[in-house]
Amino acid sequence: MKDEYDFSKGTRGKYANLYELGTNVVLLDPELRKSFPDDEAVNQALREFLELKKSSTK
Repeated sequence: MKDEYDFSKGTRGKYANLYELGTNVVLLDPELRKSFPDDEAVNQALREFLELKKSSTK
């Protein structure tokens, strides 16, 4: 580790509990980020997609 790294004020395990819960990171292409600026917009679009998919298979 480089000498200029200073972790003296850090907290060990600060995010350990969150890490245990797991993550699901998805990277959007730049042109999609304009239409889906946040996680709520993406989740709503995916919910609508799933509903359309369900109704098309009936």
